Parts: sequence; C-alpha cells; structure tokens
Amino acid sequence: MKHIHPVFDQILGREDKERMLKQRGCVLWFTGLSGSGKTTIARHVEQELAGKGVLTQVLDGDNIRTGINNNLGFGEEDRVENIRRIAEVTKLFVHCGIVTLNCFISPTREMRQMAKDIVGADDFVEVFVDTSLYECEARDVKGLYKKARAGEIPNFTGIHEPFESPLDPDVHIVTEQQCVSECVSSVISFVIPRIF
Repeated sequence: MKHIHPVFDQILGREDKERMLKQRGCVLWFTGLSGSGKTTIARHVEQELAGKGVLTQVLDGDNIRTGINNNLGFGEEDRVENIRRIAEVTKLFVHCGIVTLNCFISPTREMRQMAKDIVGADDFVEVFVDTSLYECEARDVKGLYKKARAGEIPNFTGIHEPFESPLDPDVHIVTEQQCVSECVSSVISFVIPRIF
C-alpha cells in the first residue's frame, strides 16, 4: 500500500459536484427476497426523481453480476465480496452527488451494515421490500425458485439460505398490502428532503 498515492485532495470535492447538480447524493438500498419487487419499485422511483430533475443511477444485482462482479460465485465469501464492491462503487456515485438506487438481496444484516459503513450512515437509506416467500415463489418471473427447489440453483436465499429482515429500515414497504404507486410514494416522500 506504500506505493498508492490517492489524489482525493487534488480533485473537485463532493460539495462542488452537489452544487453543480443542485442535489445531495445518497443511496436507496433496496433489500428483499428475489422477486420481491426491488427493481420494479426502484425503476418507478427513478422515473419520479427524473421528473423532479434528480440525476440517478440504478445498480441491479443481475447487471452487476454480469459486469464488475462476473468473477464471483454465490458462496458466502463471494456474496460478501459482491456487496463490498457494490458499496465501494456506490460511495463513488454518492460522492459525485448522484442518487443511487441499489437493488440487491443483501440477505444478512451484517452485509447491509458493512455496506452502510462503507457508504456512510448519513448517505444510506435502507428500503425493505417486504414480500413473503410464498408471494415471491408465486411470482417467480425468472423461474429461479422452481430451479432452486429442483436443486439446480444451490445457496438460494429463501430456500437454502436465510434472509434476515431489517430490524429498523428507513422505509418499510409491504408489497402484498401496497400497490406499486403507494410503494413509490413511500420512498419518494422519505428521500426528497435528503436530496434537496
């Protein structure tokens, strides 16, 4: 590490970039089971924020897994590394004043706490997309639960691996009781004061 010389003190700072964008960066970290509706809700939140002139970036599990994290598997160590890398990338976006919408199962409280520590507690909004396993399996738009039940996908969260629900999320969405527009409104009303 002695040969690494960061130049953070020589480049434009976060305040400069946020002033240019007229917004404050933060991350909305959507967590929940596969098929819970994380990406669907995030896409609608992105559209709402765009209508208010907010610059955003959506980071989705499938997209990240085919790009920056395509060398990682689904064992415990690789899952932790997946979230660590995502959090580091997110921190860069947030420090540029961009509102980042992250859609990752991130199944354990420890993983989510690690992400929060990396990004910074003041910039981290935990959004729990609370959908029962029964409902996620009924939706199963990607056919993943069926494959997991058949033994074709090992280490699948909700089937073989536990999902630890957040104890005190900033926004708690119960998709079986709220329509998409209500879910989006809950997120928007919480985050707007943080952005402007």
